[in-house]
Amino acid sequence: MSARRAFRRFLTVGLGTAVISALLALSSTSSAASLGLAASVAGLLLVIALGVFFDILGVAATAASEEPFHAMAADRLFGARHAIWIVRHADRVANFANDMVGDAAGILSGALGAAVVSQIVSRHAAVGEIWATTGMVALVSGLAVGGKAAFKGFAMDRAEAIVFAMGRLLARVERLLGRPVVTGGNGVGRRGGPHRRPAPQGVRRRPR
Repeated sequence: MSARRAFRRFLTVGLGTAVISALLALSSTSSAASLGLAASVAGLLLVIALGVFFDILGVAATAASEEPFHAMAADRLFGARHAIWIVRHADRVANFANDMVGDAAGILSGALGAAVVSQIVSRHAAVGEIWATTGMVALVSGLAVGGKAAFKGFAMDRAEAIVFAMGRLLARVERLLGRPVVTGGNGVGRRGGPHRRPAPQGVRRRPR
């Protein structure tokens, strides 16, 4: 990867993560303040689970092999060519799933955890804020890191199945929208097939 491309990726992922994290943190903090304690805890657990889920997707994209999907694409299985796109662009998928969504989920879980601590301390004066904050940080970190570690082996062992499910989802989204949602050098075209470069004038393309 060239330095220019790496810098462009840094700006795209960095700024995207910053914007998403800021918006989610602001909205979650204001929402958690108006919700009850049970709803805030449920939202916190949901955000942690979301981070673990997207980590599974990112790991599977980088661990999957492309060869099985070529056989599926030859049999015209729905979503197979989109799965090929995911494998060929595993770095982009991992950046989005592990970095952008994962980091945003980490920041959001921290904001929700702080809101939960505030509600606990306000309701139970005997609970010290320092101890409550320390316990919440340990709990959130343990659940997030432990969940990712627990499912990392699953993501690597079932990488092809997970990527194929992702490919089918992308294909369904394209069918609903009626337009491609993924593009790239070896991407997927409007009809679900790979982009083909036009033949030079005067040259007939050999039929497949």
